Amino acid sequence: MRFIYVVDPMCAWCYGFAPELAAFLKQHSEIKVDWIMGGLASDNDQPMDDSLRTAIAGYWQQIEQRTQVSFNHDYWHLNTPYRSTYPACRAVIAAETLSPNSAENMVKVIQSAYYQKAQNPSLQQTLVECALSLGLDGAEFEKVLLSAETESQLQQHLGLVQQLRVSGFPALFYVNDNNEAFALALGFCEVGDLEERFNKCKNNIA
Repeated sequence: MRFIYVVDPMCAWCYGFAPELAAFLKQHSEIKVDWIMGGLASDNDQPMDDSLRTAIAGYWQQIEQRTQVSFNHDYWHLNTPYRSTYPACRAVIAAETLSPNSAENMVKVIQSAYYQKAQNPSLQQTLVECALSLGLDGAEFEKVLLSAETESQLQQHLGLVQQLRVSGFPALFYVNDNNEAFALALGFCEVGDLEERFNKCKNNIA
């Protein structure tokens, strides 16, 4: 029995979902959570075009209105944004490799850097600073971040995302003892919705 949480550290809706997820997981702390990187946007070294910048900035405002989170909108004039989230996904995998059970905290510090401190997680230096904030060795983290093994693990994560037929984030699944996966969230929802769906899954299985 476990949960699978498909997340991208640079997915704004995942950030908006974080308080709901935390409240739900607090009620079920005995159940293990696998943090799977969704890979929202592949490697890209070209600056984001103005139309996409405007669209994503608009999403941030919508998410603020619907959820409990807030954004530092200064990000858009303090940075050169890139449509590239794979580096942040690799950073979570690298942190987990160096310090087991740190994936959740690495996601949180990347989200904090991005959405609250207006820092750019598409840049390696930002990711190293996030790792340092968790007490990881910067040089060791960089080595693992750029390793073939981390890339291989990312591809395994993306393969599982395809297997689960996830097309958007956040996505939360309950996996029973027979290794059957049941969707609890496919997109943003509130903690009450999660509890209701989880109870239905358990009751139907029983």
